[in-house]
Amino acid sequence: MATLHGTQMGKLRVAPQAVPDPGFVDGTLRVFCEEIALSGQPTADTVAVARLPKGAVPLFGVLLTDTPLGTATIALGVAGDGGRYRAAAPLTVTDTPELFGTVAATGAALGAEETVLLSIGTAALPRSGTLRVMFVYSFD
Repeated sequence: MATLHGTQMGKLRVAPQAVPDPGFVDGTLRVFCEEIALSGQPTADTVAVARLPKGAVPLFGVLLTDTPLGTATIALGVAGDGGRYRAAAPLTVTDTPELFGTVAATGAALGAEETVLLSIGTAALPRSGTLRVMFVYSFD
């Protein structure tokens, strides 16, 4: 049976050997943790929730709320690509972390700094409560 290698292991194990890019192997895990006080923010509003530095390798995100968002949907992305990290969807379960991320937006180093935006759709957010948005990324 053959032993195959993924991209980073291939750089380490297959001749000629190469050094993996920073952040992919032995990178330092970091998190940008944002807290949003829910106050009835209306649809079509955006909230800046993270700043990811150039060279960061986004791995995944976590959403956590103490209040169901009802019929409101939230998307996470950047200017020009509002669903880059999470397509618009409701968040109705409380006190249970929900992971998010897309294959297209994770596991690749950012070529430029990004400001991540939370976009509100369908209905306004609740008038009280807390929503946390956490981005986990590797950086070296």
